[in-house]
Amino acid sequence: MSYREVSVIEIREILRLWLRGLGLREVARLSGTDRKTVRRYVEMARSCGLDRDAGADALSDELLAAVIVGVRRARPNGKSEAWETVATQAEQIKAWLDEGLTLTKVHALLGRRGVVVSYRTLHRYATTELGFGQRRTTVRVADCEPGAEVQVDFGRLGLLTDAADGRRRVAQGLIFTAVYSRHMFVYPTYQQTLGEVIAGFEAAWRFFDGVFAVVIPDNMKAIVEQAHATDPRLNDAFREYAQARGFVVDPARVRRPRDKPRVERCVPYARSSFFAGEQFRDLEDCRARAQRWCVEIAGMRVHGTTQLRPAEVFLAEEHPQLTPLTGEPFDIPTWARPKVAPDRHVQIAKALYSVPGELVGQRLDARVDAHTVKLYWRGALIKVHPLVAPGRRHTDPSDLPSELAAYAMRDLDTLGRKARAHGEYVGAYAAAVLAHPLPWTKMRQVYRLLGLVRRHGSAMVDDACRRALDAEVVDVGVIDRMLTRGHHSTSQQNPPGRAPLTSPLISPPPSRFVRATTDFAVRKPS
Repeated sequence: MSYREVSVIEIREILRLWLRGLGLREVARLSGTDRKTVRRYVEMARSCGLDRDAGADALSDELLAAVIVGVRRARPNGKSEAWETVATQAEQIKAWLDEGLTLTKVHALLGRRGVVVSYRTLHRYATTELGFGQRRTTVRVADCEPGAEVQVDFGRLGLLTDAADGRRRVAQGLIFTAVYSRHMFVYPTYQQTLGEVIAGFEAAWRFFDGVFAVVIPDNMKAIVEQAHATDPRLNDAFREYAQARGFVVDPARVRRPRDKPRVERCVPYARSSFFAGEQFRDLEDCRARAQRWCVEIAGMRVHGTTQLRPAEVFLAEEHPQLTPLTGEPFDIPTWARPKVAPDRHVQIAKALYSVPGELVGQRLDARVDAHTVKLYWRGALIKVHPLVAPGRRHTDPSDLPSELAAYAMRDLDTLGRKARAHGEYVGAYAAAVLAHPLPWTKMRQVYRLLGLVRRHGSAMVDDACRRALDAEVVDVGVIDRMLTRGHHSTSQQNPPGRAPLTSPLISPPPSRFVRATTDFAVRKPS
């Protein structure tokens, strides 16, 4: 039993019952005091001369005063010695409590310092002198204008058995409460993902037939990525959804339920009045019945604070102030920060997309929706791609360097134009090389032919290609050997319309094993 001061009337009743012959246990039960307390007062009364054979008239005021003085210790200032001992440690106790230590830990730390008092004495001192455990006073915040604010919170409803698979899962309710009218909407769900939260918001706007100006949600991860008292960081996808629907998000502070008191009181009400004791076929059945409950029961009850029916107040005053719900269903985007690979592509959802410019090694912001992929560099949109399936690639040739675009994209037309730019027969020879069932497998041959043009000049390569085409020889290696070994005709006239060959081919130096014909002549013996 906790400590309390025993009054004079209670002491008189204890001694009166004892004089009637009752035992200590029975006296304690009838007087409502502790048995040890009864024993102390009875023993002190006997030491003061009270006999059990005496009647109730023996309980004089003088006797009672002597008993009280004998039982209770002298307290000059009305406080016990233990209380005074604790009072000497008041500053240290307050410092520990401000650091978040429990009173049990404070009691242990005081014992280490040699301050040995009962926990009950410490608790009474901390409660009365230091304000420990007392509820903080608060003020009631005035209601907003009609249609201005709606408070949102997740609350656990209970276990729901799905008839389709027989699983029992925890059903949670995304609860919306209009601040002015107290009209509420409950959206049961299994998860707190971004998709489920946005689906719940869409269902709420359809239920209210409009959008509120300000939404005050809890710090759920689907909405708030990093909580802060004044500058919270919202999820980019949900921020985009808020912009599309035209409302402002003002999250409550962490562990501050008083920032959204209207919806906090609705969580246990929805759990007990709607969900408890009900049987649902599946989640869809639970959602349908939750909407009916919001209209017929929660909306038509007389609210304890406003003393009005929330649904009637909402229809009369709030509904005309809401923003009409327009537009197509919101396409939930996904944001990522891919890194540009050395091949000038980024990987998003296991698909590759080309990036313009020299951004290899940099991190980009990527927005992915159901149809497009948008790439941002330092806030500026630099590329838009159509969405492709995982494992596929979408490359824009203009994003690649001009000298590598044809090779990377296997652009045969561009490669043919490059060859024709160096001469008619060079272009014809390149076309003959690419005339293959798998032409991209011959692209390296054409690149080798263009390399010969850079090494020997367009005129010489064009003449070699002409003679090779006349001989119906399609092999770039033959052209290379013709140019290297000098197998060309400088005396032949150029075809009409062609510039003459200005520089003859230089004959290669003789081999080290070349000998004169006279070295092999056979002489007759003399």
